[in-house]
Amino acid sequence: MDFEYSARTRDYVGRLTEFMTSHVLPANQSFHEIASTGRYPLEVLEPLKSKAFSDGLWNLFMPELEEEDPGTRMSNLEYAPMAEVMGRVPWSSEVFNCSAPDTGNMEILKRFATPEQKERWLDPLMLGEIRSIVGLTEPDTASSDLTNLQTSIREDGDHFVINGRKWFSTGGRHPNAKLSIVFGVSDPREEADPHRKHSFVLVPMDTPGVEVVRDVPIMHHHAPEGHCEIVYRDVRVPRDAILGQPGDGFMLAQARLGPGRIHHCMRTIGQCELALELLCERAIERKTYGKMLADNANIQDWIAQSRIEIDAARLLMLKTAWKMDREGAKSAQVDVSMIKVTAARLQTQVVDRAMQVFGAAGMTPDTPLSYLWTWGRAMRFLDGPDEVHMRVIAREELKRSKTTRGQNAAHFVTPH
Repeated sequence: MDFEYSARTRDYVGRLTEFMTSHVLPANQSFHEIASTGRYPLEVLEPLKSKAFSDGLWNLFMPELEEEDPGTRMSNLEYAPMAEVMGRVPWSSEVFNCSAPDTGNMEILKRFATPEQKERWLDPLMLGEIRSIVGLTEPDTASSDLTNLQTSIREDGDHFVINGRKWFSTGGRHPNAKLSIVFGVSDPREEADPHRKHSFVLVPMDTPGVEVVRDVPIMHHHAPEGHCEIVYRDVRVPRDAILGQPGDGFMLAQARLGPGRIHHCMRTIGQCELALELLCERAIERKTYGKMLADNANIQDWIAQSRIEIDAARLLMLKTAWKMDREGAKSAQVDVSMIKVTAARLQTQVVDRAMQVFGAAGMTPDTPLSYLWTWGRAMRFLDGPDEVHMRVIAREELKRSKTTRGQNAAHFVTPH
């Protein structure tokens, strides 16, 4: 693997960094002031989106982008440093039409939707005209195992009828949220294959019976787009609203989650870089007990440890992106699990050190640190809890060990 970014990647990173500096950062205060009133800052975002579109900084996340599609095609490896730059301002991904959950939704619509479904939903999503949500997690069951999910998708003549309760549906309060991609049980038979019992259906948000019950703040942090609890009561959609074939839900969910997981990790690297920069700036500006914070050995250890951890995580993330580009997301499943666990822990570790150097101010909205810490802690649940990913990694190691069992012993026998 060549560790040098290509000339094309370096050019796009430079263009994106300039856009962030010239346009996104100056709008940051306005975004948060409006969001704090409970209103989504469309007046801030829409002009930025138009400019990003015209500047060719659009839909950068999708390797399957075709020539006729709006945006710029990039591999996962090329996109990684772009997402890192966006991650420094968490709301900025939407400016470039690269925000979750739209990215994952666009990817599975691109691969599995019918031409009619693409025209109705994918085209406006790729133009940034609408936004979407995904209905996976449920409050009444252990949702890290998708086969547990209980929302029902029942056939009724020419329609499906959906009943269930979802939560943590990111984007449910966004004023442009027009589509929910809902995961549920379409084959309720006890003897059915648990990995073929579920399907995805495309549900317009204005369908009767769809109710956004509430926003569910994460760690007391309110996101203006919402992480919502949504009830589906006798929601009727036509049969052609199913995505893929009946029973494809589990397969589609796995196809969707792989790239989405690594996108979160890419953005985390940028957020940790920002936290380390803030830590260092504070350390060289703040004096306690007659000397600068930066002169304390423990602060220097924190700085060094953070740099080691960030660079190690970045290398693992780039290796994972590289493998996905070469062999596909399925073959990189274990690598995705490794970077997912690593990135979430990295964020809480690095940001926690920065908060400590800032003192009590680190817990206030005067810096982005407390927000970044809560998001890092939430990442240990997002897209699967750490324990599930650790299990994936351990199983692969044990599988490998079974194929080589006994080979090492022969090399380490002590002669008598």
